[in-house]
Amino acid sequence: MAEIVLFHHVQGLTDGVRAFADQLRAGGHVVHAPDLFDGERPATIDDGVALVESIGRQLLRERADGVLDELPDALVYAGFSFGAGMAQRRAQTRAGARGALLYESCISITGEWAVGPWPEGVPVQIHGMEADPFFALEGDLEAARELVETVGPELASLFVYPGDQHLFTDSSLPSYDAEATALVVRRSLDFLDGLPSTSL
Repeated sequence: MAEIVLFHHVQGLTDGVRAFADQLRAGGHVVHAPDLFDGERPATIDDGVALVESIGRQLLRERADGVLDELPDALVYAGFSFGAGMAQRRAQTRAGARGALLYESCISITGEWAVGPWPEGVPVQIHGMEADPFFALEGDLEAARELVETVGPELASLFVYPGDQHLFTDSSLPSYDAEATALVVRRSLDFLDGLPSTSL
């Protein structure tokens, strides 16, 4: 059993994000899915980006850290797109991380936005579509490949799916891809089930 904090994407804590969290719970895991937008659900990605800028990234970081302050150190950090960035940064900087599940985003560990090296011994799994304009065409796929090459195949895996949709795992959005999402869920559960029990 793993304890996971799952950060939502820029369209908020949608019914699709909740449904994904429920699928991880059905695998026997504890999943915390905080709402960093206080109930707001932007209609589009552009609206979501505007909301992030309106709230302010510093306040959103503080909200996320406030949630984590109430949780144990031994967490798996997970997130979708914007939320994956939240998850990755905390997996790299907070002691005790058990792993990271990064959906549709990855930050370079050596580039301009890097927060430092990947922590030793922390496994990571990354998922995204091959022609997603945000994941594949803005550098995230390249960053994911760099991360896997740096960390090594024993700890890091990258799964690339056919298609060009962003937020394809959210069943409440038009971008949803049920077949790809089923694979994401299965691989995520395999990842979680494979974490060393001694880390609990």
